[in-house]
Amino acid sequence: MRPGGGVTRNTLRRQIADALRDEVVAGRLPPGREFTVKQIAEQYGVSATPVREALFDLSAQGLLVSDQHRGFQVREFTVADYRAMAEARALVVDGLFRDPAGQVAIRTEALAPIRRRAAEAVRAAKGGDLDVLIGYDLRFWRELGQFVRNPHIADFLTRLRVQAWVFAVHRLRRDGMDEDVLWFGHEELVDAIGRGDRDQVRASMHAYYGHALAWAERLEALEARETGPEPPEPPGRGA
Repeated sequence: MRPGGGVTRNTLRRQIADALRDEVVAGRLPPGREFTVKQIAEQYGVSATPVREALFDLSAQGLLVSDQHRGFQVREFTVADYRAMAEARALVVDGLFRDPAGQVAIRTEALAPIRRRAAEAVRAAKGGDLDVLIGYDLRFWRELGQFVRNPHIADFLTRLRVQAWVFAVHRLRRDGMDEDVLWFGHEELVDAIGRGDRDQVRASMHAYYGHALAWAERLEALEARETGPEPPEPPGRGA
């Protein structure tokens, strides 16, 4: 990523932030991975200033943790964090669709490309292609966010979805993908939006967040078993 004649510092900043975000979301930069501004600047062949700005941008998005002495570290999200993300998104989206006329402006002509994203996301999920799934899923939710009148709410929802994938990607690569973990309702949601069926939209969204929270509960139960109390030593052993 070497700057050309027409590339500004802000362009470099955005390009570096986008590239590193993709690496984090795809799991190629694992949680806890540490790096410095100098390392990233050398990797991309650019000056330190746009790199530092890009890393602070990603820190503001909750993807990195900055340390004055050690540089930056990829944030590690816990199961409790993931549960909180799902609950927060569910509350906000439910509020949006309680008064869709005031909060959401659906443009029917804009649904066609979103429906294509939905189909590709479902196809990737069923085919087990995690990288493709993440890309289409994020585009799907980001493009749905264009209907939200308040851009700050749309940005908040997108940010939480990115963080949720950062949490999920390593577990999915380790444990595999199946219907108990992944949600396949993208197309049904778009169809309900296209029909103007507010009740079905809310039902689809409740199913989506219920699916996420059910996974969080299973992960919490697994963690509880793995970190449970040590079994007592049999009689006659010990000091």
